[in-house]
Amino acid sequence: MNDRMNSDTNVPDMIVNVIYDELQIGQTASDIKTLSNEDIQAFAAISGDVNPAHLDPEYAGKTLFHGVIAHGMWGGALISSVLGTQLPGPGTIYLEQDLHFVKPVRIGDTLTTTVTVAAKDDEKKRVTLSCEIVNQHGARVVFGNALVIAPVERVSRPRAHLPTVTMFDLGARQQKLLDSVRSLTAVRCAVVHPCDADSLAGALDAAKQGLIVPVLVAPLVKLNEVAQLAQLDISGIEVIDVPHSHAAAEKAVAMAAAGEVEALMKGSLHTDELMAAVVHCPALRTKRRLSHVFHLDVPMYHKVLLLTDAALNIAPDLLEKADILQNVIQLAHALGTAEPKVAILSAVETVNPKIASTLDAAALCKMVDRRQITGAIVDGPLAFDNAISAEAARIKGITSVVAGQADILMVPDLESGNMLAKQFEYLAGASTCGVVLGARVPIALTSRADGPAARVASAALVKLLAHEYRKNTP
Repeated sequence: MNDRMNSDTNVPDMIVNVIYDELQIGQTASDIKTLSNEDIQAFAAISGDVNPAHLDPEYAGKTLFHGVIAHGMWGGALISSVLGTQLPGPGTIYLEQDLHFVKPVRIGDTLTTTVTVAAKDDEKKRVTLSCEIVNQHGARVVFGNALVIAPVERVSRPRAHLPTVTMFDLGARQQKLLDSVRSLTAVRCAVVHPCDADSLAGALDAAKQGLIVPVLVAPLVKLNEVAQLAQLDISGIEVIDVPHSHAAAEKAVAMAAAGEVEALMKGSLHTDELMAAVVHCPALRTKRRLSHVFHLDVPMYHKVLLLTDAALNIAPDLLEKADILQNVIQLAHALGTAEPKVAILSAVETVNPKIASTLDAAALCKMVDRRQITGAIVDGPLAFDNAISAEAARIKGITSVVAGQADILMVPDLESGNMLAKQFEYLAGASTCGVVLGARVPIALTSRADGPAARVASAALVKLLAHEYRKNTP
């Protein structure tokens, strides 16, 4: 019996039981499920069973099964699901279950779970059901018998809408970034005024991971105090003594202009101090406007997001936005995305002359058509929901290859971008790092509130870009 309605109607999907008097010997019900790694992780999280045979590929590869396998009781849960929702369904009371595990279940296996009425006890309204799970090859992996008290009254209830469960390894994409530059030689990097524990630790960690060869530009006395309090060893690290943070910025920029370092990294000074020194150094400037890009590992999104500009350009005009867009496309290429999909964000997805950012978005798209901006698929204006959700775009009747697949989010101004970036980090749990583009050297630029991990990831970005800049240097 199937009381499910067509998904195109407004009638809810119903769960209907089979009462005791309707049950017949030999009556069956089945369900099909394909095992994913996320299923294993979710079951482990809920049950607390973190046996490495299920979660550690290196360990599991050395076991009798030569690879990760599902928890045995995951099969038991599949049987329970059929009993509780189909046969007999709602109102069923589980009394006993015996299970025999015959073959391992591996990621990607498609399992068919079948329960069959085997015996009835009219006096106690008890039913014995034989239970079997077979894989996609028809091989039995689990079997056994269940004893239940069957319902005697009809139950028909709307199927519960469960929250989406997403399993993710926070920071995994940033780790992939670190791994991708491991084979490149470390770049000499001036670390500007690392006079707090996080910025100094970040620079030292980046050095230990082979990302940079740090040159610490800071007041020596203050630097030594920070290192001592944080129990950080700076012996063997080159230090250039300067009187204060302004001098640190000027000295580091001069070193970059002279070719003494290939990258800059912001420490505990204000962004304005460092960037003012860069802006006023003609030898470091290019024809392109300086702009900042956040590299975001957002757990609920299926790939890395690049967000620009949320740190430098307060209210860029159209031509400035064109530079900002070309800068971030250049970074996406360096990261291995040959044709990134760019969403130009606004409050709405239609052009409205009262909302200037929608006009800029439309103009930028036309500039892409005319090849004034190259190397990406660009669409806009798009509201945030349309940019990250193909379903939201579909509901609104928007046809876009970017919707739900955006690699890059370009915001209309610094205020909206900064708020969006911090929402990603503090509400959505994103791992972040950042870099400034448009100068002759890459600049690792993070918030003073960021910890060492963000600074290390930013160092990975500048290492990658420094090697890219070498290729383009005559």
